[in-house]
Amino acid sequence: MSIETRVRVVSAQAGVVWVTPAESSGCGACQAQSACGISGLGKYLSRRRPDLPLAHCDAQAGDELLVRIDESDLLRAGLYAYLLPAVLGVSAAAAADAGGAGDAAAAAIAFCGVLAGLLAARLFAPTPRIQTFSPSTPRRTP
Repeated sequence: MSIETRVRVVSAQAGVVWVTPAESSGCGACQAQSACGISGLGKYLSRRRPDLPLAHCDAQAGDELLVRIDESDLLRAGLYAYLLPAVLGVSAAAAADAGGAGDAAAAAIAFCGVLAGLLAARLFAPTPRIQTFSPSTPRRTP
């Protein structure tokens, strides 16, 4: 299975296109947004969303694309980005506590474990495969 969304090309240069979401999603798309307190937060956060780069894409500014990513790739990226640093941080704190370190030392060692997990995720996590399509062209389902 895969996750798809429409994006609009903001700028294109040297084989890299910068895209922004073309359609509203989440709280901004709901019919009850006028009565919902959360929708204000969604509107505030959606204005601060940066444009995202897509490499090796042949498109021009103003084009609309369909971007697809496999759910397994997204899950794998999430495990590397969130679970690995958390596990290493907790493991480091437990090892420090078992070794007789004080609270301050255990907290510092846990922080080092989280940093090591982030670095390992950055170095070893595979880059998710992002596929782009023109919405008007037919696509093959893998």
